[in-house]
Amino acid sequence: MLLPKGFLFDFDGVIVDSFESHYSAWTSAFKELFDKDITSFPKTHAGKSPMIIAEYFCSVIGEEKRTKELFLLKDEHIKTHFKVPTLLPGVREFTSLLSEEKIPYGIASNATKLFLKNSIHHLNLNFPTVFGVQDYVKPKPAPEAYILLAETLGFKESDFKDIWVFEDSLTGTKAAKAAGMVAIGITTQYTAEELKEAGSVLAFPTLLEAYQYLIN
Repeated sequence: MLLPKGFLFDFDGVIVDSFESHYSAWTSAFKELFDKDITSFPKTHAGKSPMIIAEYFCSVIGEEKRTKELFLLKDEHIKTHFKVPTLLPGVREFTSLLSEEKIPYGIASNATKLFLKNSIHHLNLNFPTVFGVQDYVKPKPAPEAYILLAETLGFKESDFKDIWVFEDSLTGTKAAKAAGMVAIGITTQYTAEELKEAGSVLAFPTLLEAYQYLIN
């Protein structure tokens, strides 16, 4: 079986369905800070850094100056009211395969490190190498997240063209492409057409179908 040299994964929408985990924390933090109900989550902001999401929610009520406050409070709420996200199909099969084949892999997400570590712990997942938004100077759509992860896993720039990156957002797909890696779409947020337009080479409903494609 000839597999790519490495596999990099986004987290939200690829490994887990975490919409409820995040949105409930945004909702309760927004209510505490402004005593108002939050607006619905904009699809355009899927995969963006929490600070950009906080800025959006504040801008709806003309409170952009309190963006950092909302960002920090949401982080508190996701700790104190932690909701374990739902594991998506194919994750355990994938990590078992990569461990057996001794292929390096890891997570680079725009979610916070604490949320990632808590989720991985509660779901008992095998991801020893994990980066979150605090680890980057420039989060996705900049390529830094995936370059940092690949280099930490021992890859050189000449290897990047042989590394697959699983992404569900346009933001992350652009980051993978900008890093010179092979973007693979997961259609939990966007259609295969939308992801391919952003730079995905292939697209699958979940990691399970991607795993089946690779072993067949």
